[in-house]
Amino acid sequence: MLMINNDVVAQVLSMRECIEVQETAFAGLLEGKAIFRPRIDTYVPCDREDGYYRFGTVEGSSGGYYAVRLKSDIVHWPVGADGSVSENKYCVQPGTFCGLVILYSSGNGEPLAIMNDGHLQHMRVGGAAGIGTRLLARKNAATVGMLGSGGMARTFLEAYCAVRPIRTVKVFSRSPDNRGRFADEMSQRLGIAVTAVDSAREAVRGADILSTCTDSIKPTIEPEWLEPGMHVVNLGPHEVSAAVAARFDVKVQQGNEGLPLPESAMYRKGIGGSLGAFVMGTEAQQQRLPRATKDLKLAAWPVYTDILCGKAPGRTHNDQITHYRTIGNWGVQFSSVGGLVYHKAKAAGLGRELPTEWFLQDIRN
Repeated sequence: MLMINNDVVAQVLSMRECIEVQETAFAGLLEGKAIFRPRIDTYVPCDREDGYYRFGTVEGSSGGYYAVRLKSDIVHWPVGADGSVSENKYCVQPGTFCGLVILYSSGNGEPLAIMNDGHLQHMRVGGAAGIGTRLLARKNAATVGMLGSGGMARTFLEAYCAVRPIRTVKVFSRSPDNRGRFADEMSQRLGIAVTAVDSAREAVRGADILSTCTDSIKPTIEPEWLEPGMHVVNLGPHEVSAAVAARFDVKVQQGNEGLPLPESAMYRKGIGGSLGAFVMGTEAQQQRLPRATKDLKLAAWPVYTDILCGKAPGRTHNDQITHYRTIGNWGVQFSSVGGLVYHKAKAAGLGRELPTEWFLQDIRN
């Protein structure tokens, strides 16, 4: 049994490998070689009066591995001076987080690894964005408009550079310091021109690839900003409005995500960053929970595997506006990328060995 931290994940995992292993796992969904269980969130009242405790899980299997991803967060939703609503989270105190990936062998059930999910999470989502960009963006796409300057924005941009000849990037986020740091860091890391700009509109104008990587639970782009030939990728489930989606000529997502359950007093849809969640608490406590903009019919959009097997054509000419959602197939992503990380860490002698017998017992459960 290995304990694998974020530093080890960063040491062994490249973006190109992350993209390739996910594409193989996604293809396995067509052949009965991969499976996932949609994400489940549960909300429970917490100590802070403007927040909630959220426990989230997702799981899946591919390539001989089974992965379960667990998250333990205190979430709250600050409102900006401009009326924007974002989702902030932490565990114990601001600046610390608790997310774990537990990896098993699907061959004999052996527990193989416990991993911090931070860097793996950023890489697997960025890699998925790269898959959509390889499938749908124009072959000569060379400019990126980036909204958001956090960890996800970094791996998204790294993935775009792995699949397209990116030369220039304009980035906007609400913090001038953050977008400035992003521009300096990514210019040096990727050897391309990354410029911080003062508005979302300026970041989007003239971009071949428009990328939204924010924590907003409201739409971040306007319909009139979209230009012929653009490829749009969004991180959060609520960053794109129905009016923006109506401008897309080709809409693709990784797979359907969220339990197909009707809403009830206990099960709610569109709460914060959750597509669907079980909610506990009094009526007064539940008033803390924001309703996100939720008017897209995701299930009607063709999934990645439809393009892979020819059921959906993808981009057919350069003037089309294409869109790829990085929502869905999450469990398969954690099993495929987590399995690759475990294999490489084990081969390199990295990670902390824990006795496997600590995790086994002789009492039938």
